[in-house]
Amino acid sequence: MEYDVIVIGAGPVGENVADRVVQGGLTAAVVERELVGGECSYWACMPTKALLRSSSALRAARDLPGAREAAVGDLDVAGVLARRDSFASNWKDDGQASWLESAGIALYRGQGRIAGERVVEVTGADGTTSTLTARQAVVVATGSSALLPDIPGLREAEPWTSRDAASAKAVPGRLVILGAGVVGSEMATAFAALGSSVTLLARDGVLPLAEPFVGERVTESLRKAGVSVRSGAEAVAVHRDSAGTVHVDTADGERIDADEVLVAIGRTPNTLDLGLENLGLTPGTWLTVDESLRVVDGLYAAGDVNRRALLTHQGKYQARALGDAIVARAKGEPVETGRWGRHAVTADERAVPQVVFTDPEVASVGLTAAAAEAAGLRTRVVDYDLGAVAGAALHADGYQGHARMVVDEDRRVIVGVTLVGPDVAELIHAATIAVVGEVPLDRLWHAVPAFPTVSEIWLRLLEAYGR
Repeated sequence: MEYDVIVIGAGPVGENVADRVVQGGLTAAVVERELVGGECSYWACMPTKALLRSSSALRAARDLPGAREAAVGDLDVAGVLARRDSFASNWKDDGQASWLESAGIALYRGQGRIAGERVVEVTGADGTTSTLTARQAVVVATGSSALLPDIPGLREAEPWTSRDAASAKAVPGRLVILGAGVVGSEMATAFAALGSSVTLLARDGVLPLAEPFVGERVTESLRKAGVSVRSGAEAVAVHRDSAGTVHVDTADGERIDADEVLVAIGRTPNTLDLGLENLGLTPGTWLTVDESLRVVDGLYAAGDVNRRALLTHQGKYQARALGDAIVARAKGEPVETGRWGRHAVTADERAVPQVVFTDPEVASVGLTAAAAEAAGLRTRVVDYDLGAVAGAALHADGYQGHARMVVDEDRRVIVGVTLVGPDVAELIHAATIAVVGEVPLDRLWHAVPAFPTVSEIWLRLLEAYGR
């Protein structure tokens, strides 16, 4: 069984690699041990955002006189969970598997292991093994899993990971969350809205990699929603007793009781059982790649496993570039991996957009002020009160938000934008275009925002910067 390209992992990244090479005239097979569609479809992006959307819509209605009078009662928890289930396709992958077939991509279900150069063995659920050979390349797109720290008693307590939170069948009365990054902050927002008493142990603060004002505003909002945010707190022991109650001991001597504990402190690569040792690589490690995402000759890695940017949209971006590069090499065409080249993944380093669906939302792209300074850029930081924009005032009474623009003064281009406020997610693509396109500030003055929209923030930032 021979194909031009064999992809291990049928999540969004693997699907896009396979689709790209097939569109380029090559043949492709994907190997998947779980559900076709991967983490994003069933345990991350889609179900978690579905969990968050209902409470977000209710808050938006309550912020508008005339609408708030109609927004009576509490969330229908069963309805929220049912909608979540529908967006996870009830954890069935029939539709996505059918799409693979329609796209001309072969699907092999089972554990894929690299047996040698461009050779993959697939062990099915019944124990039978198939051997696949790639004429051009093998691509690892197996993603990552939640990292469980070595806290005494944690594993025995059967903690939730992001998967359990995203697929929970019931809302716990008390929930302790270890970690206040994206997953921890979003799930604190979601479960507090659904009625849980949430305690968030934020050892490094809330959203510590974002601009400082982001963590401050999200922390304030979480506390207003009833979340107990413990900044600097760290769990040192966990125990689940015979009655099912979880006891979390912190470094400062406090004991917190809960019905469930969610671990959200980071990710680990799904590379442990891939046969990497047969190519001289270390199992269980992140895969280091070159500018064309190549690990070694004939082996590529895309998505979370290469640790460049652990985001679904960036993994799909890598997949498109990688798939086109494999096709180009197969046809003897040049591979363009220079800065912003056709087969480059420059955005992974310079223009990664991200949205955190907390209340308020956080949207960012490119570098923070601290990261730009660390990169040696001569910058100017421009801040503006997003609530002072006319469109924001119309959007919601008492709208509160903040915008920051980081400018490379030597080139007079924007290298980073961060927005925090209700519904700022829909503003970030304009910022992404400005950063990727390296649009000079003098030219941006001619990009006139429509009035009265929240996008008028662009004019206000430019005015604050000055000519």
